[in-house]
Amino acid sequence: QVQLVESGGGLVQAGGSLRLSCAASGRTSSSAGMGWFRQRPGKEREFVATINWNGGITYYADSVKGRFTISRDNAKNTVYLRMNSLTPEDTAVYSCAANKLGRATMSPYGYDYWGQGTQVTVSS
Repeated sequence: QVQLVESGGGLVQAGGSLRLSCAASGRTSSSAGMGWFRQRPGKEREFVATINWNGGITYYADSVKGRFTISRDNAKNTVYLRMNSLTPEDTAVYSCAANKLGRATMSPYGYDYWGQGTQVTVSS
């Protein structure tokens, strides 16, 4: 079992930056593949970024490529999402997810555990 707790969300002006954190606890948390997803108001949940167990493989949604960076610190059992050049279109609840296989995967069906999410609001 893996528990995930996100933090770092908040209100930021367009063009600003935020860093989200996802703290994982549980026996297999350091070997899990991790992902960030978001759900914008009135929209379906969508993939944002993913990283494999050792950080060697990452994938990004086209909409965030070049602006967002996913990273992990396995010593701290934490995954980060650095978000730069934020726009109002990035306003969403951001959730992290973990899979036991350790893979970087863009599909939400590839994850076994989910956090509760953290709200990010970007004002224009």
